[in-house]
Amino acid sequence: MPSYQPGTLPWCEQTSTLTLPLPAIFNYEHNLGYLSRSTNECLFHVDNSDIYKLLPVGDNLVLIAVNSPDNKELHIRILSGPEDLSSPLLHEAIARYVWGWFDLETDLAPFYELAGGDPLLSRVTQDFYGLRLLGIPDLFEAMSWGIIGQQINLTFAYTLKRRLVEAYGTPLTWQDRTYWAFPAPGRIAGLAPEALTALQFTGKKAEYLIGIARLMAEGTLNLEALLERGDYGAMEQELLSIRGIGPWTANYVLMRCLRNPAAFPIADVGLHNALKHVLGLEAKPTLPEIRRLAGGWKGWEAYATFYLWRVLY
Repeated sequence: MPSYQPGTLPWCEQTSTLTLPLPAIFNYEHNLGYLSRSTNECLFHVDNSDIYKLLPVGDNLVLIAVNSPDNKELHIRILSGPEDLSSPLLHEAIARYVWGWFDLETDLAPFYELAGGDPLLSRVTQDFYGLRLLGIPDLFEAMSWGIIGQQINLTFAYTLKRRLVEAYGTPLTWQDRTYWAFPAPGRIAGLAPEALTALQFTGKKAEYLIGIARLMAEGTLNLEALLERGDYGAMEQELLSIRGIGPWTANYVLMRCLRNPAAFPIADVGLHNALKHVLGLEAKPTLPEIRRLAGGWKGWEAYATFYLWRVLY
């Protein structure tokens, strides 16, 4: 689990620029390639080598641009925000978010050692050397994206996410482009399911999303309390106790938000298609076959899954 604590992250600051040191195993282009996989992404914008993202920081919206010219440092420019762009608290919040987003805490050397001896992972880790498991630091966004993606293709999932964000998220316009922050739980908690079915959510998904938003808005469910458990099994059980969260969604959230390297969404269709492609099979492997293939990934199932997803884009 990430050991980052407030005030301990190594970073330099200027009035409107932060610089984060990067781990040895990092390749910006491969991470940028993953983030560029959909032209319908609405929560960040990729322009050449810059990644633009709108972050809610306290009561403010902050627009940042991220880049790395040398794979040694990650440069973060603060483009729009509160009046005092040099605030240490503002810089701390931005640095914390980006640190988690790019999973910069994780030492990938053990994963690469494991992958080097694995016939499925050795080639894909060479092809995408330095790819990090790009995360979703916001728990409500991660859970919402997991619910949105249940039993539909990725293209339509992006369409539903855009509809939700543009209907209930928060916009900021900068230099003639509008950027969006994901809806706050309180905004969704007060909706009736019909508000979401009008966007083509199924009735069940609408109920699930509103139910989770209510849990978070009332404080029953929050990221800090989950992480304080310190045990991924306990986190998974708590997630599974929530209506609409099954094993696939729970492991997706553990993987992308709670940062469990052993999280394994084994029922994921994308993983099945990737394995079919890498193995040159005529049909997707069965769950028992996947368990056998993944026998050597223990402790790194999340990263193995993420790298295999990458071969599809």
